[in-house]
Amino acid sequence: MRDILDRRQAPARRRFDVDGYDRMAEAGILTPDDHVELIGGEIFAKPPIGSAHAGKTNRLNRLFAGAAADGLALVSVRGPLRLDAWNEPEPDVMLLRPRNGDYKDRHPGAADVLLLVEVSESSLAYDRGTKLPLYARFGVPEVWIADLRGAAVEVYRQPDGGAYGFTQRLTSGPLAPALVPGVAIDVGALLA
Repeated sequence: MRDILDRRQAPARRRFDVDGYDRMAEAGILTPDDHVELIGGEIFAKPPIGSAHAGKTNRLNRLFAGAAADGLALVSVRGPLRLDAWNEPEPDVMLLRPRNGDYKDRHPGAADVLLLVEVSESSLAYDRGTKLPLYARFGVPEVWIADLRGAAVEVYRQPDGGAYGFTQRLTSGPLAPALVPGVAIDVGALLA
């Protein structure tokens, strides 16, 4: 009998769905200052945004502004992406399909994404190892990871299951999203 009483149980994890996660934000439990995202039903704290990260995100926003002005895409900066009931990451930049109302009635999903960009100053392992397979699993057509410390942009296309069939690492030259080819950027200028 004593063996039964002495058994210690590990604490159980509690997964949150997107609705519960959103209710925590509405109640003020999670605030914009918390910099968190929901991955696999778990709340992940994102690292603080450094000056280089913020500057590159702002530069991408400026470079993609022409696509928005021309009606080719909607630029979303650090907005939520609802993948399913357990996953709502907040990528640094997304080019989304234009939509009446600009997604005011719902968060965009994977089918709405033309390009997703993660800017990695200190989160490269997390972006590659956790978020990239998630994006591939849900069919996000193209992901760029701007590796600030490695001074390169990694391009991922052709999602298939939990991986991308096409990968490329660029340190210079022009780069355009496959679904918005008129929006080319200069990789060297972005990373400078």
